[in-house]
Amino acid sequence: MPDPELPEYAGNPFISSLPPPLSAEQAIAALTDLPAHSPVERTYPAHLRLHCVQRLGRYFDPLSRHLTLEAHIGALIRQGYIGRNPHTTDFIHRLHNSHARVIARNLDTLRHPVETTASGVALIGCSGIGKSRSIARILRLYPQTIKHDDPIALTQVSWLKLECPHKGSAKQLCISFFTEMDRLLGTKFQARHGGDRHALDAMVVNMAQVADRHALGLLVIDEIQHLMRARGEGREDLLNFLVTLINKIGLPVLLVGTPAALPVLQGAFRQARRGSGVGSAVWEPIPDNREWEVFIRRMWSWQWTSVETPLDDGILAALRDESQGILDVVIKLYMLVQSRAIQLGTAAGREERIDVGLIRHVAKQDLRLIAPMIDALRRNDLRALELYDDLVPLAEYVRQTLMDATMRLGGSTPNPEPQRPPSVNPAETLDDAALLAMLEQLGVAPDLAAIMLGEARLANPGASTLDLVGAISDRLKDRGPEAKPRKKRKSKAAGTAAVIQPDPLDLRNLLPEIADDAHDVFMQAGYIRPPLEDAG
Repeated sequence: MPDPELPEYAGNPFISSLPPPLSAEQAIAALTDLPAHSPVERTYPAHLRLHCVQRLGRYFDPLSRHLTLEAHIGALIRQGYIGRNPHTTDFIHRLHNSHARVIARNLDTLRHPVETTASGVALIGCSGIGKSRSIARILRLYPQTIKHDDPIALTQVSWLKLECPHKGSAKQLCISFFTEMDRLLGTKFQARHGGDRHALDAMVVNMAQVADRHALGLLVIDEIQHLMRARGEGREDLLNFLVTLINKIGLPVLLVGTPAALPVLQGAFRQARRGSGVGSAVWEPIPDNREWEVFIRRMWSWQWTSVETPLDDGILAALRDESQGILDVVIKLYMLVQSRAIQLGTAAGREERIDVGLIRHVAKQDLRLIAPMIDALRRNDLRALELYDDLVPLAEYVRQTLMDATMRLGGSTPNPEPQRPPSVNPAETLDDAALLAMLEQLGVAPDLAAIMLGEARLANPGASTLDLVGAISDRLKDRGPEAKPRKKRKSKAAGTAAVIQPDPLDLRNLLPEIADDAHDVFMQAGYIRPPLEDAG
């Protein structure tokens, strides 16, 4: 039996053209996105399994908060359409009001009083908590554009998602709005209303008119914390405009951001006439409870190491500590840990098993970008968390790390034998301490030198030390100079620039030649002695 139609939604083509509201079970099925996985993939070559690991980047397993958000967004859209039924005179009055505002270039202009049923909501949570991705998956359940011929010919836009301009500019937000509507509808609103010659007051009334004309159901503005960067009255202008869209245009608005935006949002929403309909939902990190454990245990099944590692309490605790309940972080950490286990298995013959030590090592090495954020979560320092409004650098770093690992193992074969280093003449071998000392003389910081040496060994298993020198020198060339070049000093006597003669034995001056024949270069410079003649 189909669900009965609610009387407030009946006879409204803007609502009836949308999918029906979902039950909790239906929402779980619609939102879940679990990547493909097969036990036979464990037998694939290492470089292919690294590609399989990247499937976890699309992993989405909804929790209770996602179901609540889905129901809330569905209600926001439908409730906003109640007051904009095209079968009623209110809809015609709204179009008249929009035209009058454009003529007067004033959002406060009103020819006909109309009732608004729209609300505004803010969703706040720290970076990586899953706000943007959850909203994107929920909005995907609704067709974004719907064509109508009766009772009025128009193309309905059920939702529009924009990103708050980096400088909190209301004008730039309007331009983004027109550009996105043009992309959806094939119109030329941006050229007509969003050019540099148009003033802000003209832009906002035209934006409101376009939203009315195309029955926009929900406006989502992400990264609202960018308002903190707005100068002068910019942030107040933008927020007042958004509140006006809710109260006078009847357009539901969903604002999404990090805790840095809370003070500004709370101050602005106090001005909203429909105070009961404006609020905020705050997403905290997932607590260490049964829901968190179920999420990790389910995700743990997506494992591509050649040896299956069972999930135990120690691994659970390590994942919890290194991610602090941030879903995006724990998924990326799991990807990186599997990648490292597969790499070590190929390069060093190590069993591809995940343990607490490997998790801690990968977190320390590969999550350095967000270490201060994780530490702030451990200390529950909300003020420190306000500084972290973006995990895009981490996402890009993880993607690049996995791609690099895949490239290194591109020539792997199934079940490779552990590679042994070839026998090397002792005269050609320098120990790690000497090699690190050379790198420091080249201007490489000690901690970076150690990392580069470790990466070179991993990327070149079995290589001699001189081969490692060549590999590291190539990396250094790609990095460019570590410091700005010194300015030439003028000679006090002659008043001309004194030319500093390069030291031919300076390792930094040998660098361009190392990649050609490292052994000969070091020998000619006196850093390597020739092998002793056999006395016998």
